[in-house]
Amino acid sequence: GRAGGDMEIIDKTKICEKFKIDRPEQIIDIMGLMGDSSDNIPGAPGIGEKTAIKLIEKYGSIENIYKNIDEITGKQKEKLLDNKEQVMLSKELVTIKLDVPVKIDVKKLVLDDPDEVLLTKLFEELEFRSTARRLFQKEIIPTQAGSIMQGTLFGDNDSDTNNSADESQNISNTKHEYILLDTKDKRKKLIEQLNDLKEFCFDTETSELNPHNAEIVGLSISWEMHKAYYVHLPKGQKEAQQILDEFKVVFGNEKIRKIGQNIKYDILVLKNYGIQVRGEIFDSMIAHYLLQPDLRHNLNYLSEQYLGYKPVQIEELIGKKGANQGSMRNVPLEKLKDYAAEDADLTFQLKELFEKELEKTGLSNLSETIEMPLIPILAEMESAGIKINTSALNEFAKDLNKELIKIEEKIIDQAGVQFNISSPKQLGEVLFDQLKLDPNAKKTKSKQYSTSEETLVKLADKHPIVNDVLEFRSLKKLLSTYVEALPKLMSEKTGKIHTSYNQAVAATGRLSSNNPNLQNIPIREERGREIRKAFIPQDKDHILLAADYSQIELRLMAHMSQDEKMIEAFKNNTDIHTATASKIFHVEQLSDVTKDQRRKAKTANFGIIYGISAFGLSQRLNIPRTEAKQLIDEYFNGFPKVKEYMDKSISVAREKGYVETLMGRKRFLKDINSRNATVRGFAERNAINAPIQGSAADIIKLAMIDVFRELEKQNLKTKMILQVHDELIFDVYKPELEQVKELVKNKMENAVMLSIPLTVDLGSGENWLEAH
Repeated sequence: GRAGGDMEIIDKTKICEKFKIDRPEQIIDIMGLMGDSSDNIPGAPGIGEKTAIKLIEKYGSIENIYKNIDEITGKQKEKLLDNKEQVMLSKELVTIKLDVPVKIDVKKLVLDDPDEVLLTKLFEELEFRSTARRLFQKEIIPTQAGSIMQGTLFGDNDSDTNNSADESQNISNTKHEYILLDTKDKRKKLIEQLNDLKEFCFDTETSELNPHNAEIVGLSISWEMHKAYYVHLPKGQKEAQQILDEFKVVFGNEKIRKIGQNIKYDILVLKNYGIQVRGEIFDSMIAHYLLQPDLRHNLNYLSEQYLGYKPVQIEELIGKKGANQGSMRNVPLEKLKDYAAEDADLTFQLKELFEKELEKTGLSNLSETIEMPLIPILAEMESAGIKINTSALNEFAKDLNKELIKIEEKIIDQAGVQFNISSPKQLGEVLFDQLKLDPNAKKTKSKQYSTSEETLVKLADKHPIVNDVLEFRSLKKLLSTYVEALPKLMSEKTGKIHTSYNQAVAATGRLSSNNPNLQNIPIREERGREIRKAFIPQDKDHILLAADYSQIELRLMAHMSQDEKMIEAFKNNTDIHTATASKIFHVEQLSDVTKDQRRKAKTANFGIIYGISAFGLSQRLNIPRTEAKQLIDEYFNGFPKVKEYMDKSISVAREKGYVETLMGRKRFLKDINSRNATVRGFAERNAINAPIQGSAADIIKLAMIDVFRELEKQNLKTKMILQVHDELIFDVYKPELEQVKELVKNKMENAVMLSIPLTVDLGSGENWLEAH
């Protein structure tokens, strides 16, 4: 047990020896007197460890102390009498009850050897391979495709992909036919076969990971399980181009479906050689993302998990990542052929499995109408890129550096000591040892004070230095992440930024981006908005157009909850935050709603979507928790069906284990029935938000597909170049501006039909900030 806030877990034998206590049971009485503030056990405040031990040593128990209370004098007696009820409660709380009616079959408590068969199945499902090796001295490989969706096994028992868990399947022990096509006649024969197919899988081996600079080393193709072909390309650009040109027609054949793993990369690489990949697309990575959005989606993982097969590792060919890693150009041809052909073969096998599972789980429509058609569109957007005004960024960098110097001087002056503000250790010592802003300041595992943003925000009103430190950090991040980084990301070949869009990262269905991450550009503060100024049209004949869905998530909440008052506000084109404020604060006339009331209503509107609690709302609005709770209660009184929707979402999640978007995208919530309230609460918030955020993601993806196809259909020069949250950005050929505005607005607003209209705000300008 524990004895006092200053003591750790106690060894009862040692404490008995140390303080000459006769019986270990007396520790309970000592704890009863002292209590434990860290565990909210009351005791008698002011009765310390030594006093408690002396009293118990003399009287034997708490009960005997109170029987002889008149023998005790002074402050001790007063503390004991004033806190008698607490002391008795404290003893009760630390006493282990031995009279609880528990029926136990003692024989079931005997430790037996584990059931190896059952445990192997469990380890296979949970991927506890290291534990399995340690326990059973053998490798665990899935015996069949495994559980793709909760509660369903995918793949039949007689599937060709079934392998023994006792032995890892790999290229050396699995029958396969990987064929090198090293002559023009062999390639011609292959192309003739491809032209007669409905689908084939392909993969490129390249000189580097950046698709805009990568050269193709080889091309692998498969359309039968355990069989694939490899075409090796010479280093000379002219010779490589001639060989790839032979495949131009077959890749451009719209009647043939193309299959790949992260196929967007291969589409981009082939585009460097003037080859357009057309026709229906199937990506095994994206298919698995739809089936299991929270898991990994790389080929090695998928092959091991669902095919029971361990692929050749790239490190075996070119070494580990780092400065000394080799190139595919230098890998012996036989090894390269096997590695490349294996990739195409495994991807085709995964397609066979995943396609059936998409159909079985009702995700085929989402796959065929949204995710797969979006892949080549994202490839076109990435290829198009966007121009950056580097001189503007350089000037902005100078301004930021000047501001940083001023803030740094101000912080040093407030601290009264010279120190490195960017060092968490030194900053912690200044804030907590020197300025003593928090006597209960927490330390990290490395024994230094926590100076996280969350910690500092809580201390903002303690000293002006805190806000200055937060400002310093914000400027530093802006400078390093965007202002200085963006020019370095410009392509030497095109002079543009080519961000990479990720379809298989965010479990909600939202697109993410990297190199650079455009989703995180801070736009709520003036300095952050300056970054958008640097994004400009490709030349003087073009202008940027920004099209932004207005309050799409709130509109989706209105549609999905079918709350009449919320729907009415949107249909009447009433400012939703003002309408919400009038409901919450019982203001009859919308014109009488104050700015502060609207601000609070706006925070509540967006907070409710994310399942915000009274505590969370109180922190965001900096108001008492009771006021925040009242605000939420009034919100639900004003919009009762919103509360019904939230409760129903949680109920459905508990029953099914997942929630769905309007288009059927599934978000699995494995913790929805957890006994841990914190973990369960997080899952419940996702149950409320995922259908809304996911539906918003689906809608903008549908809009992107519709807009892109219409731009192509009308043969316009305008290009869709960026997608950020609910916004699309276009590089518009100026004579087409009005035509494109009408086209974009129409397609975006009619991407889906809801109970209330979707509205799109349009803006154009000589940079992204102007357009937005």
